Amino acid sequence: MRGTQPPLAPPVVAGIEFGLTEEQREIQQRTAEFIRQQVMPHEGVLREPGGIPWELVKSLRDRARQAGVYGPQLSPEWGGLGLDWRTCALVFEEAGYSLLGPYALNCAAPDEGNMHLLEAVANHEQKERFLAPLARGEARSCFAMTEPAPGAGSDPAMLRTRARREDGRWVIDGHKWFSTGAGGAAFAIVMARTSDDTDPSKGATMFLVPTDTPGFEAVRVVGSIDHVPLGGHAEVLLKGCRVGPEAVLGELDRGFEHAQVRLAPARLTHCMRWLGIARRSLDIAARYANERTSGGRALAEHQMVQKMVADSAIEMHACRLMIWHGAWILDTGGLARAESSMAKVFVAETVNRVVDRAMQICGALGMSDDLPLNLFYREVRPFRIYDGASEVHRAAVARRILRRAAKEDRP
Repeated sequence: MRGTQPPLAPPVVAGIEFGLTEEQREIQQRTAEFIRQQVMPHEGVLREPGGIPWELVKSLRDRARQAGVYGPQLSPEWGGLGLDWRTCALVFEEAGYSLLGPYALNCAAPDEGNMHLLEAVANHEQKERFLAPLARGEARSCFAMTEPAPGAGSDPAMLRTRARREDGRWVIDGHKWFSTGAGGAAFAIVMARTSDDTDPSKGATMFLVPTDTPGFEAVRVVGSIDHVPLGGHAEVLLKGCRVGPEAVLGELDRGFEHAQVRLAPARLTHCMRWLGIARRSLDIAARYANERTSGGRALAEHQMVQKMVADSAIEMHACRLMIWHGAWILDTGGLARAESSMAKVFVAETVNRVVDRAMQICGALGMSDDLPLNLFYREVRPFRIYDGASEVHRAAVARRILRRAAKEDRP
């Protein structure tokens, strides 16, 4: 487990280097070229009813390996580049310039977060069985924690799925939904309650459950506003799902604690990827504003259009700095819980505004399928909900500030 960081400590800027090294510039440029030359020509599949073909994803991953951009976040032991979080921020943003990019580099959610969790928490046998095929890009996974009401949603302490010991095995019963990627996944990381600790944030355990285990059933893919995620968002039933003691991931009753290893970095990597889509949306809008005329002048000469362009650029710059700071905290041993919460709120809401402004600038063309903006609009809207709604993160940030104020001894 990495070291701790005082809650909402003032940003420590000493040691943060804003200039990029030659190596960082090189991998950033190499990723950008790969996305534009190898990935973007295939974006037509994003509008096809069947979704992204798995064979295309595997083909793009082979090309990513050849280009030297595959698995930026994975350690070399598992076939990745072993980049630190600050360099990942550069690469993930370039990958996110296309909705296909993170899949091509094998740094898309939920697999990216699950691989990070498995690298940090799983034992040797679990890594060989579950992490290795994920890292090779041969399989997919899901993270099954969210439940329909009254179960765990924004408040994981409301977890209702239970696991009990029986004849030396664990029997899991529960109801999950919005388990992203469950359709076609090889295994799920299932969060279940294993004790009745008086502290509702304790007493949960994570289990590694192959999806072909009897009693595990992905009953449907939930229709949603976003269509791109591989495997969709599935509703899962666990009825008498029996797994052995080797299925326990990490330590018994420490599931919520172990989940923190995954959650803070995953929030930041979401921000990194979606910032790429925001940048692309602004690029599209800026080009259109330079080309389209209205009232005898280019749209780019109208101050209201200039304001939208400037506001987007300003907010995206702030997003990037927040992401880099959070990445620096992770790289230097901190947990970045507060910082990742703040970044998640600000970036999610900024990305929504940037795409919305781009559509507004492009007018009817922005609404049409002739540009990808309407596709981006559908895909980015859920970001304000997934990985914790903005309101939940704001509440967590506020509680930290208020607790700190209550402890201060002032007249």
